[in-house]
Amino acid sequence: MSLRPTLDFLLYQWLDAESLNRRERFADHSRETFDAVFDTCERIAREKYAPFNRTVDTQEPRFDGEKVILPQVTHDAQKAYAASGMLSAAQDYDVGGMQLPYTVEAAANAFFAMASVSIGSGMLTTGNANLLMVHGTDAQKDVFAKNEFSGRFSGTMCLSEPQAGSSLSDVVTRAVPDGEGFEADPLGPRYRLKGNKMWISAGEHELTENIIHLVLAKIPGPDGKLIPGTRGISLFIVPKWLVNVESPPPGPLPGGEGEKGSVKVTLGPRNDVALAGLNHKLGWRGTINTLLNFGEGKYPVNGEAGAIGYLVGKPHEGLRCMFHMMNEARIGVGTAATMLGMAGYYASLDYAKNRPQGRPVGPGGKDAAQPQIRIIEHADVKRMLLAQKAYCEGALALELYCARLVDEHHTGEPQAADDARLLLEVLTPIAKSWPSEWCLEANSLAIQVHGGYGYTRDFPVEQYWRDNRLNMIHEGTHGIQAMDLLGRKVLMEGGRGLQLLGERINATVEKAMRVPELASYAQALGTALQQVESATRAAWASGKAGEALANAVPYMQGFGHTVLAWVWLDVALAALAADSAKSLAATVGRLAATRYFYHYELPKIEAWLRVAETRDLTCADMPEEAF
Repeated sequence: MSLRPTLDFLLYQWLDAESLNRRERFADHSRETFDAVFDTCERIAREKYAPFNRTVDTQEPRFDGEKVILPQVTHDAQKAYAASGMLSAAQDYDVGGMQLPYTVEAAANAFFAMASVSIGSGMLTTGNANLLMVHGTDAQKDVFAKNEFSGRFSGTMCLSEPQAGSSLSDVVTRAVPDGEGFEADPLGPRYRLKGNKMWISAGEHELTENIIHLVLAKIPGPDGKLIPGTRGISLFIVPKWLVNVESPPPGPLPGGEGEKGSVKVTLGPRNDVALAGLNHKLGWRGTINTLLNFGEGKYPVNGEAGAIGYLVGKPHEGLRCMFHMMNEARIGVGTAATMLGMAGYYASLDYAKNRPQGRPVGPGGKDAAQPQIRIIEHADVKRMLLAQKAYCEGALALELYCARLVDEHHTGEPQAADDARLLLEVLTPIAKSWPSEWCLEANSLAIQVHGGYGYTRDFPVEQYWRDNRLNMIHEGTHGIQAMDLLGRKVLMEGGRGLQLLGERINATVEKAMRVPELASYAQALGTALQQVESATRAAWASGKAGEALANAVPYMQGFGHTVLAWVWLDVALAALAADSAKSLAATVGRLAATRYFYHYELPKIEAWLRVAETRDLTCADMPEEAF
């Protein structure tokens, strides 16, 4: 099966992505240019990624004592991705971008995530450069971000430490001014960093000329002590190789017809960043994951230990800057989870259509003399396939909706842009967490459809499950997303984000109530929204955070299922608007997935929300010794 028809429907029939071209920023584009981007990305994913997904799973990165060795296919895929222009797809023309809507960029990257999430594309590099375009100086943009967009450099994010995983307030990496003239460096105030970072994806490799690490560290106070908590954290650019910068002459270049010169960047000496080890993972085995030592003295700079880093933004505002990249990465993780689920769904659907097994049950039982039927004819196999379809296509719709909010935030009218910003705040924990839980379940069902074969390496579905199991963990675990949702996002700005979401859900309910086929679902969705709102109020009724957040994960599950029920109902409305006669198999499929979600999934929210609403402390009060 091809992903393209589903993407086309969601983008053009549901989200009306073509209407973005009426905005000044996207005026040069049309559906034809969007489709040309999809054609290119689909082709690269098919030729350079999909055939080698198993290769990179079995030929893991290895360190030879000098450098990290990766299969040649990874080099070829990354080179093809950079050449496509996708690293800077949404950026301005003057930095080499295509000024594509982020909605289109996100949809195009889905092809790569489904073909081989382990080879990867450019999520961290693009996110790193995007952060610098917002918070960096002009020099930092010219020297680092633009070279990342071109594919010459790549980027990472360095947050966690051996003793501080998700608890960033406990990071102890130190950054001290590098000499008396540290503020005079044209690339920004220059510091020396010392500390250890782990779980750094793409932290060491030979895929690009340079690796640009964005590192969270603390600047000691006047007493030499680190400021406790997150308020002491600053953000630094720490390149693997230091750079030499040659500025262009002022004014137009001779014979350049007014064109300005560009900054020339060459590589200097090695910075004091050393690989401490590679992590050997359950999945995503083709992606390098590293432990890095900063400033241990293996590569002294000017005879002195300490990695050179350039301050991004203001001191002690590092976490605020880093959230720009973290939130972008969370949507990227949600998309990766979605497409792994989709890959498993397509594989199990193909298997079910071709695997003969068993016979139909008639009035007298099974007739062994009858020929076997394909397993897709069994009701329980249809149940598992329909669940996968509901999870994965629904999750894809959610991710694209969030991408559309990004475009609205950046290019919409002021009020619409602010509404989009706040809606995105509320939906980001769901966009990351929901696919990572339920598209993982889809992968499990894909294995089940394959039976015993699914548990072997003869079929790809076991790898999809292993790869997807990471997504409930990285970029903020399930529990962290849940506490962010219930502890912060639904409360921020007086609860206006939750109110905005409720207004959009109710608008869909009102439309669906006028469609007899969907009216019962509209009523169920309206009830579910009331349950979410009631649970939100009740969870905080005592004013005690410990009680409110004790069941944050069940709350998030109920909240997420309500959001997905809304997405499916809205998609169903669009499907009927385009094909009221239900003459297309795709329309029948979307309506069946909607029906499945309302009959099998939405009823689950009552149990999840009840424990949050009653502030049930069964788990929180469990004494340690009783385990």
